[in-house]
Amino acid sequence: MAFKVVVLPGDGIGPEVIREGIKVLKAVEESYGFEFDIVPLPCGGKHYLETGEEWPEGAFESCRASDAILLGAIGYPGAHLPNGELAGTGVVFGLRFGLDLYANVRPTKLYANVRHKIHDVTKQVWEPEKVDFVIVRENTEGIYSPIRGSLRRGGVEELAIDNRVITRKGADRVIRFAFELSMKRTGAPADGMRRVTCVDKSNVLQGCRLFRAVYDEVAEGYPGVERDYAYVDAFMQWMMRKPEAYDLVVTSNLFGDIATDLASVLQGGMGLAAGGNIGNRHALFEPIHGSAPKYEGQDVVNPMATVLAIQMMLEWLGERKKERSLLEASHTVESAVEAILKEGKFLTYDLGGKSKSSQVGDALAERVRTLTRPEG
Repeated sequence: MAFKVVVLPGDGIGPEVIREGIKVLKAVEESYGFEFDIVPLPCGGKHYLETGEEWPEGAFESCRASDAILLGAIGYPGAHLPNGELAGTGVVFGLRFGLDLYANVRPTKLYANVRHKIHDVTKQVWEPEKVDFVIVRENTEGIYSPIRGSLRRGGVEELAIDNRVITRKGADRVIRFAFELSMKRTGAPADGMRRVTCVDKSNVLQGCRLFRAVYDEVAEGYPGVERDYAYVDAFMQWMMRKPEAYDLVVTSNLFGDIATDLASVLQGGMGLAAGGNIGNRHALFEPIHGSAPKYEGQDVVNPMATVLAIQMMLEWLGERKKERSLLEASHTVESAVEAILKEGKFLTYDLGGKSKSSQVGDALAERVRTLTRPEG
């Protein structure tokens, strides 16, 4: 059973965390008998500085022909396009819009022995079972729609305009995605209720009023899922104070971008935060920590977010291909992450350890093999 996976290592620490993720993917390959045809393609700001292109000609077509895409990170100091935009963003947005990856899925889960930054460290209180929710963010419209411009007179930029676009189609499909995902889960940690929270600013913004109206229409078809509402500013407080109340959260593009980065604090930081950009036929998976160029080449960055992105990729492939062994492999990868975290022997600096990124990758790959190795 073969699957084509396009790998875009990108900038900064991207190639390093991808390297460790591939170790785990190879362990899955050995343990389950899959064949992953890994197609690496250069891209990003550094590649632009070296070649004058954000990625090679034909790269998009290769991504479109793949079974899944794995991205490291984009962004490199001093790498800007002639129009001032960050070089490499054309790769990210090109794939989101070009492959219609309309649902950005960000799980927020706290694993045992991981201390997030808002716990009471004096009382040593950490309750991982209270943090397990998913934010689903609309990924192809909102304020990130490429409908913007500026006015320059005499070499001076005097006016800049960004337009926020909310459509019925965009709202309907991402909200429906969130409700469907809630049906696959076991509910919010606090009460076990399946619940989809609509996060918006409908008391002020017209686009949010449409988003909430579509939410109510979609919710009618899911009587077993509780409706919940929050204005985005209030939600930011409630999410941090009582994360156990949330199961699925659905919101627009910019609000979701901000909320998911904040939510990573609840799971121990960006080193454990993975995301998926998912459409009806294609999907791209990535760690959400960015390129962190100041750590480039030091072998110190936590690769677990990349490994958890691979876990999401395996799960998505398993559901799409209706292949149970891929779902089992996804579970094994997550179990390996849980085990390494719980043991606490191989942890990077962000989790209080002193291990190298490569040591963590080796440990995770070996744990995948151990978990799938017949006893005796």
